[in-house]
Amino acid sequence: MNVDKRNNVTVTGRRGAPVVMLAHGFGCDQNMWRLVVPALAEHFEVVLFDYVGAGRSDLSAWSEERYASLDGYARDVVEICRELDLRDVMFVGHSVSSMIGVLAAAREPGRFARLVLVTPSPRYIDDGDYRGGFSKADIEELLESLDANYLGWSATMAPLIMGNPDRPELGQELTNSFCATDPDVARVFAHATFLSDNRADLAAVTVPTLILECTQDFIAPREVGAYVHAAIPGSKLVTLDATGHCPQLSAPEATAQAILSFAGATP
Repeated sequence: MNVDKRNNVTVTGRRGAPVVMLAHGFGCDQNMWRLVVPALAEHFEVVLFDYVGAGRSDLSAWSEERYASLDGYARDVVEICRELDLRDVMFVGHSVSSMIGVLAAAREPGRFARLVLVTPSPRYIDDGDYRGGFSKADIEELLESLDANYLGWSATMAPLIMGNPDRPELGQELTNSFCATDPDVARVFAHATFLSDNRADLAAVTVPTLILECTQDFIAPREVGAYVHAAIPGSKLVTLDATGHCPQLSAPEATAQAILSFAGATP
């Protein structure tokens, strides 16, 4: 198995420097990090990749059995780390990749030194006192709509997820990214994402962790950021002066600065 080819792994930045690994969210690929990479590349060796089924990954390696749960994506992360012999990695995961990073660090803890969770959610569905932002009926309707008409769902949902209605080009970029994903792959990843419950995994995180949230986020409201912060011992919560679910696109400078500050890489 050629993991580099399978996951379209690209490496940039300062070779031999500490490693930062950037992991994209649902319906996206590594291109979503392009605006923060230059700042990070001044201080780090930057590893980017596409999950199997996304971007320029090897679609022939995709199987519904493996990728029907977030564990399959966590295996991708660990296998990339093994292939490149990466250690002391600062893993930066956006959206669902935040929880994928938590699972990967639990699977092979010796390879991860820090976690940065960008707009994370351990569970999207409200449950008792826990507020995930969606009722069970909301998520069922969302998934039914996605299953029935993925392109139509993408055109409707992507601008809501992105936020920033005064910058429609951002919503259009996310729409285009969603629409470029194979509908069968997207359906499986969406079910794995929106039906996941990783709350119990948070207390097991032992590495320094930064949580980045936005002031307004349709997918991961601030109650969720507060929950993740409380659940991960010693974690740091930073609220970016940004709106929407994708601050690496809507506020790349602030996002990069927060990551660099957390890593102690700023002057």
